[in-house]
Amino acid sequence: MGIIVQKFGGTSVGSPDRIKNVANRVIQEVEAGNQVVVVVSAMGKTTDQLVSLANEITSSPSKREMDMLLSTGEQITIALLSMALQEQRHESVSYTGWQAGIETEAIHSNARIENIEVSRVNESLKEGKIVVVAGFQGISSSGDITTLGRGGSDTTAVALAAALNADKCDIYTDVTGVYTTDPRVVPSARKLHSVSYDEMLELANLGAGVLHPRAVEFAKNFEMPLEVRSSIELENGTVIEEEVSMEKNLVVRGIAFEDQITRVTVSGLPNELHTLSTIFGTLAKNGLNVDIIIQNQTDENHTNISFSVKTQDLRDTLAVLENNKDLLKYESIQHEDGLAKVSIVGSGMVSNPGVAADMFQVLAQENIEVKMVSTSEIKVSTVVDQASMVCAVEALHDSFNLAAVEEEKAKVRL
Repeated sequence: MGIIVQKFGGTSVGSPDRIKNVANRVIQEVEAGNQVVVVVSAMGKTTDQLVSLANEITSSPSKREMDMLLSTGEQITIALLSMALQEQRHESVSYTGWQAGIETEAIHSNARIENIEVSRVNESLKEGKIVVVAGFQGISSSGDITTLGRGGSDTTAVALAAALNADKCDIYTDVTGVYTTDPRVVPSARKLHSVSYDEMLELANLGAGVLHPRAVEFAKNFEMPLEVRSSIELENGTVIEEEVSMEKNLVVRGIAFEDQITRVTVSGLPNELHTLSTIFGTLAKNGLNVDIIIQNQTDENHTNISFSVKTQDLRDTLAVLENNKDLLKYESIQHEDGLAKVSIVGSGMVSNPGVAADMFQVLAQENIEVKMVSTSEIKVSTVVDQASMVCAVEALHDSFNLAAVEEEKAKVRL
């Protein structure tokens, strides 16, 4: 008998009928002789509805109270799923994140898991119960409810699997696996049989919404077997593993994209050694993440720094910069909205020079201006106008021949 952790997203539990379907999938694992821990998200659009409610009260709700509010969404789901399991005569118990022992840092809206005390979950498993845990949430050392950021239920599931020494972790979604790009945008996108941890981490960080980046980090660090599967279709999904066993001929394995990007330019900064560390250290202390960074020296004494942020973080970014103007000693700030990030990812890029040049050539042929560039060994990211995002993705997907990946025949898991 092994321990299996299953995670079901908001679409998979979006209605009573879908919750009953999830219960059936859970029972299949139990009847196969496994102990099962289920991590669930809030139902459908519940989180969005809760955010809208908050916005009807105030335009700037405190992050603490937002965590208190948003954490209720998953609590509804765990209770309903536990009831559905009990209705089919299977013992089940539901736990909120803090009841399940998930301890986080004291940061609201985007906390990281620091520890999981799994004694209560283990005790319930020993009693023969199916354990249903609320994803996306935990508790800080000061006793405050925290949330892990959008998509944090993936992180909850993988972290729990690691803490429980589970045999595997299955992430159930409304798609059948990880695709070469979003099939809703590019219909010719194909499902990949396997993706390396590093490739998946890049794809997740660059906008692919299938998995939360921190979930992939946990899986890689703890070598946790991970599979992205459909909650509806009975077929193999995409395995996330250290070494990719199939499709090794692909130089580029996937294309990720993300809209709502803003470029911020801080002009007239002192041209000193500590300038970069000061500005980005200040932003980091305030919980703000920046992405692509470009520095341009304007004269012997001054430099300009441009960086990209998510548009939703723009207001906080500008506030932090303005509040620390005396420390940073800049002259002015400008920002450009309406941008998007388009990235190609593939471990084969390490041993195949010229991939970035091919990407730029494709974009140039489509008359798409590249505003910013960032590279690593296995990815190239570009910032373009948001209006050109879909055209860029389609052109790159076609140019790198990703539609030609043969899809493995579906195999029913009994």
